[in-house]
Amino acid sequence: MAIASLMGNALMLLLIHLDSWLHRPMYFLLSQLSLMDLMLVCTIVPKMAADYLTCNKVISSTGCGLQIFVSLTLDGGEGFLLAAMSYDRYVAVCHPLRYTVLLSRRLCLQMTLASWFLGAADGLMQAAAILSFPFCGAREIDHFFCEAPMLVRLACADTSVFEDVMYMCCVLMLLVPLSLILTSYGLILAAVLQMRSNEARKKACATCSSHLSVVGLFYGAAIFIYMRPKSYRSANHDKVVSTFYTIFTPVLNPLIYSLRNSEVKEALKKWLGKCTNIRCQQT
Repeated sequence: MAIASLMGNALMLLLIHLDSWLHRPMYFLLSQLSLMDLMLVCTIVPKMAADYLTCNKVISSTGCGLQIFVSLTLDGGEGFLLAAMSYDRYVAVCHPLRYTVLLSRRLCLQMTLASWFLGAADGLMQAAAILSFPFCGAREIDHFFCEAPMLVRLACADTSVFEDVMYMCCVLMLLVPLSLILTSYGLILAAVLQMRSNEARKKACATCSSHLSVVGLFYGAAIFIYMRPKSYRSANHDKVVSTFYTIFTPVLNPLIYSLRNSEVKEALKKWLGKCTNIRCQQT
């Protein structure tokens, strides 16, 4: 699954880079999503696989802090990036003639940088705070990677204040972009209902369906992990859901956008055709 994720996201990045027709805001944002998924898999899976193969399930405090920082940076950044992508869909459906004006390259770059910055700020604060706690006893993490909620359970100090702050931080990091996404799709729905042509409605729904699928996958898992009350948390459930959003979702994202997007499929056919022609010329 990890290899499929790496190949799928790398291929998506390659297609967007090589095909000039895909040099548009929507696909630039999609390339950043693929980059985040690629980095998330590379952050977690190699260490997990090495642990299982060597039976040496040990990680340093620095490595653990790095995993927390990178995973939270990518998860937080992806939430805001999905909000930026929902704005792109809103402009494409509701203001198609003003698309290049309302979503300029500069604005697209600013939204992307803001997504990375907000994710990194959240990751840095949480990683620094968690590693500042004293850990005693077995120091055995009941998980396949260093995830913030699991490490808090191992701390020997009173973590109630930090847990409350972390909970509020996660609520903001998840609900702020989610509210922007819901607002964008609320406006899109209102515009679709006013369309008289069934063909226009189908086209608008097809434009948004891929993004909505990705939003559902990402926020379903993230809310389950970070926004449940402490009394409802279970280590086994957390591991299953963490596997879903660290391995399965990065596999599904490029599949969703490639199988349900005619422009990506056309770019793939064009690229495969060029590769075939080069091989024929060499032989």
